Amino acid sequence: MSSIKNPLAAILDSNKFTGLNYQDWLRTLNIVLASEKLLYTIEKNPPKEAPADQP
Repeated sequence: MSSIKNPLAAILDSNKFTGLNYQDWLRTLNIVLASEKLLYTIEKNPPKEAPADQP
């Protein structure tokens, strides 16, 4: 039993990425992240290098 707060996130749990369903899985992932206002996490570029003060 999982404690998923967003009902749309349960869709990701039931539709796991298998390699053959990439387009459907990506569409679902985008919907879930957009509903949580987290879509920017996969749309923005990662930093080029870690800040110097990071261990």
